[in-house]
Amino acid sequence: MTDASAFAELTARWDAITIDQLRAIGGRKWAHYPNAVGAFIAESDFGAAPEITAVLERWVSESRFGYLVPQQALALQEATAKWYGDAYGWQVDAEHVGRLSDVVSGLEVTLQHFTRRSDSKVILPTPAYMPFLFLPEQAWQRDTVQVPLEADGSLDPDALDRAFGAGGEVLVLVNPQNPTGHVYTRDELVAISEVVERHGGRVFADEIHAPLVYAPGRHVPYASVNEAAASHTITVTSASKAWNLAGLKTAQVIFSNDDDLRTWQQVRYWPEDAVSPLGVVANTVAYNESRGWLSDLIAYLDRNRSAVDELVATHLPRARYRHPEGTYLAWIDLGDYGLPRPLGGFILQQAGVAITDGAATGPSAADFIRVNFATPLPILTEIFERIGDAANAASR
Repeated sequence: MTDASAFAELTARWDAITIDQLRAIGGRKWAHYPNAVGAFIAESDFGAAPEITAVLERWVSESRFGYLVPQQALALQEATAKWYGDAYGWQVDAEHVGRLSDVVSGLEVTLQHFTRRSDSKVILPTPAYMPFLFLPEQAWQRDTVQVPLEADGSLDPDALDRAFGAGGEVLVLVNPQNPTGHVYTRDELVAISEVVERHGGRVFADEIHAPLVYAPGRHVPYASVNEAAASHTITVTSASKAWNLAGLKTAQVIFSNDDDLRTWQQVRYWPEDAVSPLGVVANTVAYNESRGWLSDLIAYLDRNRSAVDELVATHLPRARYRHPEGTYLAWIDLGDYGLPRPLGGFILQQAGVAITDGAATGPSAADFIRVNFATPLPILTEIFERIGDAANAASR
């Protein structure tokens, strides 16, 4: 992290970013609903780290738009392994790191190549990242078994046990959890691993939000907790959320046992060929050279996270809200307001704010909204003022 004066300057610069500036950039968060304040899709409003911008500018100026070369691929493998060792204490062999275009393609690869049966079910804790709700059935002909999470976002091992008993084989484990912001402890992960191992199941570990954990919490890679977890896990991650690189379409898959690695070596060509070379170099620079920028971002987001506590208490006093331990997503229960449904449509029309409707994350979450707080604090304040005004007016 930069020193106090430099961070204060950075904070002032980010605070000064305006809605008009963000709309002019034209990202989906601001262009999809051009007349609304964007707070839905999980990307931040603070651009990219200067080290990443510099290398991309150089590549563009040199017209480096050709195919990926082995040296660049190896650099990403080594950077990912080093990041996991330094940040989380899990020593990963660089040879066990592969490339993907995004995390969702990692689930596709897992279902295609790392399950025993082509008709086994996907176990999905809900609320969940929205595409995980429909893609298994629509794209890959897999039924899902939904497991409602506990109020704090944790996963009940007994409920998980029943899901395996109902025909589940692959658990989709998102940690930090989206949308609740829960960060699983080592003890929680060990308990999950015992259930999975007892049923001979697999785990697809989505760790895309792993760099975005707030002190005193710490991300624990699921596959690192014991040998059983390592034997049944496919881990997928990316710099895309923390360093704001989603459009560059690059993720990493980590294999924690030799059998899975051998399978990957047989099928890797097409999934790896879909990766953007610009995304590879951006992810590599993020892990190797942009850690200070990430520390500053987390400090800014942590300030916003505390501000959300105050903003909810002030503008939505009847809402129920739990401080997220990770991610930059606020998960807020508006059930006591009795607002018209769907909540997303009501808030868009009456408040002029685009949020994620909880109903889109699972059937038990229709009372909730997900609000992205990776935005300048003045804009974040306006978001809650608008939502509060609309909610309070409609529930009088």
